[in-house]
Amino acid sequence: MKIATTRLMPLHSGKGRTVAEALGRVTDYVENPEKTNGGDLVTAYQCNPSIADQEFLFSKRQYAVITGRERKDNDVIAYHLRQSFKPGEITPELANKIGYDLAMSLTKGNHAFIVCTHVDKHHIHSHIVFNSTAIDCTRKFRNFWRSSFTVRRISDMLCLENGLSVIVEPKPSRGSYGTWMGDDKPPTVRDQLEQMIDTALGHGCKDFDSFLADIKAMGVEVKRGKHLAFKIPHGKRFVRCDSLGADYSEAAIMERISGKRIVTPRAKAAARSKPNLLIDIQAKMQQANSPGFERWAKIFNLKEMTKTVMYLQENHLTDLGELEKACDAAVQKFNDLADQSKAASARMKDISELQKQIGTYGKTREIYAQYRKLTGRKRENFYEQHSSEITACQAAKRYFDSLGLKKLPSMQSLKQEYAMLQAENKQRYPEYKQAKAKMIELLTAKNNVERILGVTGKEKNRDRQQEAR
Repeated sequence: MKIATTRLMPLHSGKGRTVAEALGRVTDYVENPEKTNGGDLVTAYQCNPSIADQEFLFSKRQYAVITGRERKDNDVIAYHLRQSFKPGEITPELANKIGYDLAMSLTKGNHAFIVCTHVDKHHIHSHIVFNSTAIDCTRKFRNFWRSSFTVRRISDMLCLENGLSVIVEPKPSRGSYGTWMGDDKPPTVRDQLEQMIDTALGHGCKDFDSFLADIKAMGVEVKRGKHLAFKIPHGKRFVRCDSLGADYSEAAIMERISGKRIVTPRAKAAARSKPNLLIDIQAKMQQANSPGFERWAKIFNLKEMTKTVMYLQENHLTDLGELEKACDAAVQKFNDLADQSKAASARMKDISELQKQIGTYGKTREIYAQYRKLTGRKRENFYEQHSSEITACQAAKRYFDSLGLKKLPSMQSLKQEYAMLQAENKQRYPEYKQAKAKMIELLTAKNNVERILGVTGKEKNRDRQQEAR
């Protein structure tokens, strides 16, 4: 399943062009009314879209005045971000909103930007252009290490939270939009129509008219007559609904609206050799847009599930068996480190007690030796005067006997052993803390996966038995 791709590109003025010309060129392109539905799909933050290039330029002049720094020829004048979506899965309005949220999250509201959503291609995509100079004209946005990863992560989280697909195994590319969409064969017209119908129905249509309104909002042309037919944006011909799958005829659509027919949207992806958790979870999450959303939302936390998908993706855990093995390994490592720490702590406690008893014995043994030499009344009187010392010495001797000590270790050797164990525990703690955090992350992810996919205890036992064979 390939979708929601992003690419961040720094913009320079280039040779033979002024900053004003370069900014005007990129803003003119992204704001093209023919691509943005007459400008309806253009939004902005802290600037006027019609003069955004001029406002960007003015801020740069203010930056030079405030900071005293002169612009260099290779300076980045703006950043251009492109975000492409899967055909038929998103409306232009939602794509624009997601682009706006992406820009706001990336810039933290410190840089002016415009978001222009293009609908002139078979796939909806947005262009985001933000000023490299901050709104207060005192600093600039600096492209940072792994910025592409950060942009993709933010984009994926926003898409997942809105019930959209993300690329399971993204591959870096400098090619065209088609390249960004992956190496799989692009969806057919019929595939796109079915996906658009699924999306429109997923909005929780009250009746057939509201469904048609939603499908039209996606740029689909509708033809009513003896047979209901649709034409995708920039399509060449109408396609009759009854020529699609059984779940996409006019009667089936009406049944789906009324709730008489329940359909799980099918993933139009290449056949997979083995199940992929990320794809399966995404399919489940996209059901959140179905009429049963309220019930779904009570059971699952969408933001929590989004975090889980991101965690699985970043750690390349695409198989339930692999996830379970990773959990088992993490639990085992944590337990091993915990056992080592507990054993060291227990030994340190024993050493402390032994040191205490040796110290007590050293202070009281002479008195105890005198006591043992006495008899009769003298012994009784001596005990009354030194009962605490005698009792303490006897207790120390019983403690040594319980340990089977024939010869007492030196206090220096015990001190050295204690210091060594303490140092080992201190050195082990960061690894222990990291292992604990990883274990919790994996177990949380595993629990969320099993809940959303409805994996039962019987199914887990069956899978384990099959693996054992």
